[in-house]
Amino acid sequence: MPQPAAAREHWSSGVGFVLASAGCAIGLGNLWGFVYRASQGGGAVFVVLYLLVVVLILTPVLVAEFVIGRSTGQTPIDALRTVGGSRWGLVGWLFVVASTLVLSYYTVLMGWTGLTLCNALLNGLPATPQLSSQVFASMASGSKAVWGHVTSLLLTGLVVAAGVRRGLERLSLWFMPLLFVLLIGLVVWASGLDGAAQGYRTFLLHWDGSRLLDPTTIRNAFSQAFFSIGAGLGALMTYASYLDRRSRLPSEAVAVVSLDTAVALLAGLVVFPIVSSFGLTDQVSASAVGSGTLFIALPTGLASLGTTGTVAAVVFFSLAYVAAITSAVSMLEVAVASLIDRLGWSRPRAVWSAVAVVALLGLPSALDSDILTAMDKVFGGVALMLGGLLIALLLGWLQPDRYLGDLDQTPPLLKRMLLLGLRWTSPLAIGAGLLLSLVDLLPSWLPNAT
Repeated sequence: MPQPAAAREHWSSGVGFVLASAGCAIGLGNLWGFVYRASQGGGAVFVVLYLLVVVLILTPVLVAEFVIGRSTGQTPIDALRTVGGSRWGLVGWLFVVASTLVLSYYTVLMGWTGLTLCNALLNGLPATPQLSSQVFASMASGSKAVWGHVTSLLLTGLVVAAGVRRGLERLSLWFMPLLFVLLIGLVVWASGLDGAAQGYRTFLLHWDGSRLLDPTTIRNAFSQAFFSIGAGLGALMTYASYLDRRSRLPSEAVAVVSLDTAVALLAGLVVFPIVSSFGLTDQVSASAVGSGTLFIALPTGLASLGTTGTVAAVVFFSLAYVAAITSAVSMLEVAVASLIDRLGWSRPRAVWSAVAVVALLGLPSALDSDILTAMDKVFGGVALMLGGLLIALLLGWLQPDRYLGDLDQTPPLLKRMLLLGLRWTSPLAIGAGLLLSLVDLLPSWLPNAT
């Protein structure tokens, strides 16, 4: 049964909501996904495509997610049923399932990050690519990976169990500013490396026009944008359900998108100079799910700097782990809030029940990185694009009055532009991106694919 509206928690301020939403968006998708996808997708071409997707396509959808959450004060299943009718409750289930499955392998990636941090602190950094590969292989699957996955999930559960203000909001208010300070410090440090200029030119400033129409580059741009920002996942809709009417949703959506994009670009300005300075380009492009960039090339390059490199590695992986937690709590909150609202469970009961389920679902990814890669492609890309497309259709075509009515504090011209984008630009572009992604992925799903 639905929980009474009066019993719902709320953000204490608009700043808390923006930072928490930015925390939802900013995570390993920025520090890990953006870097390796940019390196695989033509450098500047990928960056341009990514920015176009974020600004022109995702922003109207992000505002729509906020509108659904705030106007109903409900979590995805009930919110979509309220807005679109009983059949749309099934779409709400899509969000809950997608966020749960993404979290199940995301905490494995968190585990890799935490284990790399612990290894740097306890054993130092591996001095060669071969040794670094061995260290990573020992923790990428098997008992260490399971331990990292479960530990990361338990830490995530502790934050969510503390509640909206004492857990989600407090974490964001403390750690998001710290994340930016540490990241900017690393950017300044990396800019002084001998190969920094070459790294910028090779990865971020290199233009290969042929990649503009490459299906893999386009898929990567869409997947990165949706996964990084969290659109189509239900987490931002859930966060918006704790908002009051004073919030100016378009401004807050722009703030979230801007902060998220800034972190992704800053991460590139840290990693690419390191990769170029120490001749580690082959490790970046060689391994699955970007592990070559973050978990092999980065520690190897920093090892040659001695104590300075170890300190830089500890700071970077600490930053990455904190960013990962801020995203993981948002995904767990989708399932937790749904259990609270629909079944009337207490928050602790909902949290630890959801943690137990996610822990079990994540075991295949922890035991086999190929499964993690497949999960990322399907649920970290295709499922999120589908969710974004359905949101655009719901509020752009079926319920435009709710979209416009909830934005009553927004200037009329801006409201019309947002609705135009939600009706035409977003669904057409997301539909094309979804089709291209399926076509690009289909060969790898066929029985005889190599």
